Amino acid sequence: MAKIRANRRVRRAGRGALSMVIVLLVGSAVVRLASGTGAAIAREVQPAEPAPQAENNQPAEPDREGMTRMLAAFQQREATLRERERDMEDRMAALTQAEAAIAVQMQALVDAENRLRETLSLADGASETDLTQLTAVYENMKPKEAAALFEEMDPEFAAGFMGRMRADAAAGIMAGLSPQAAYSISAVMAGRHTDVPK
Repeated sequence: MAKIRANRRVRRAGRGALSMVIVLLVGSAVVRLASGTGAAIAREVQPAEPAPQAENNQPAEPDREGMTRMLAAFQQREATLRERERDMEDRMAALTQAEAAIAVQMQALVDAENRLRETLSLADGASETDLTQLTAVYENMKPKEAAALFEEMDPEFAAGFMGRMRADAAAGIMAGLSPQAAYSISAVMAGRHTDVPK
């Protein structure tokens, strides 16, 4: 029962607020009409005057001077657009020529790289052949004579040959070296692969 009474009070309060809004709107309209504001608003809302009509209800002559200026402006704009189009076509032609020249140069670079790779391959093969032959010469020498040569070599250079030799030939040469030379060559050979990741 209390709920029903509360709902009725809310409805009455809502009706009262609505009535108040209506009274305010009507009052505002009366004030506008009395002060002339409504007439000013009506004048602003009126449509623009129609185009002037010549006698016999015919449309007025068009403004020839204005149309001539407009036509000249359109022609100037069209000429400008044509000039820009020609410029774009010239640029496109230049770009096409540049692309063709770049393609020729790229192919020349690829060919030169291939020739260089072949030359380096031949050089590597030739130097490998030379090292293999020289290593075979040192292996076939008497250990005492080879040891005299290795004694004079830079330890890194000597270690390179020792690493390529058969173990028995390298051992014979190492046996004939002075302790300092044998140690230096051994240290280079042992430390050669220490930087390799494990």
